[in-house]
Amino acid sequence: MKELLRSTDPTVLAFASALLQGEDIDCFQMDVNMSILEGGIGIFPRRLMVREGDYDLALRAMRDNEIPLGNER
Repeated sequence: MKELLRSTDPTVLAFASALLQGEDIDCFQMDVNMSILEGGIGIFPRRLMVREGDYDLALRAMRDNEIPLGNER
């Protein structure tokens, strides 16, 4: 698995996940439990992970839809 994006905004993560599903790319959100423990104040970002083989296609989908990656990509 490889990190595609990182965000504290649940709407960005939901939109990105929906786009990836539309492209038949499996994704997995990490750090969900940590963000729940913080009480919803948004200081711990969640990471959206994809398979390494799907990374380039997933990255292109994010850039084409102007989704902020939240990391140094």
